[in-house]
Amino acid sequence: MTDSTRATRATVTIGHFTVDGFMLPDGNYRMSLTQAAECVGLTTRNASDFLQSKAFKALMGESYTVPISEIESDPDQGRGQTRIRALPLTVVSKYWSWQSHRGNKQAFALVDALITESLERRFDSAFGVTRSEDDFNQRLSDRIIAQLENDLGEAFNIDSALRHENEYLMEVLRDNGIDPWALPSNEES
Repeated sequence: MTDSTRATRATVTIGHFTVDGFMLPDGNYRMSLTQAAECVGLTTRNASDFLQSKAFKALMGESYTVPISEIESDPDQGRGQTRIRALPLTVVSKYWSWQSHRGNKQAFALVDALITESLERRFDSAFGVTRSEDDFNQRLSDRIIAQLENDLGEAFNIDSALRHENEYLMEVLRDNGIDPWALPSNEES
């Protein structure tokens, strides 16, 4: 069941993504279901299906009910829908983690970069290092891009390895007097 709430909207930068963040009157944060899915390259339907899945129940507990909030847009801002289906950040993080676990490279890059940033912020605090939010966002963006480029490079390496294996097998066939491209003969035994 959803509750209809008027929330405060703010733009939140997550690396190279920009999303609408919402703060409820009780101080809790929400993110739209649609933008949670878009951040990992998926559709709203995928995120909705996840909320109904056995995997979600296993991650959050059988008795957990998703507190989806219907956020009423501020009419003065003049943008977006009049109502937005929004999720708590704990649900968004479980969704992204699950997508990462399922092999979604974009989700993995995002989750990995956010975990690294979280650790880095704690270390910065312990060592008295101060960074700007722009610096954190640039570093996060760079990490996400580097991870995606690395994944893309691995895909090319696999293709290259398969090509080399194919060439080797063709050479073995030829060394044994077999033409791999010849048509089978019609000889009767």
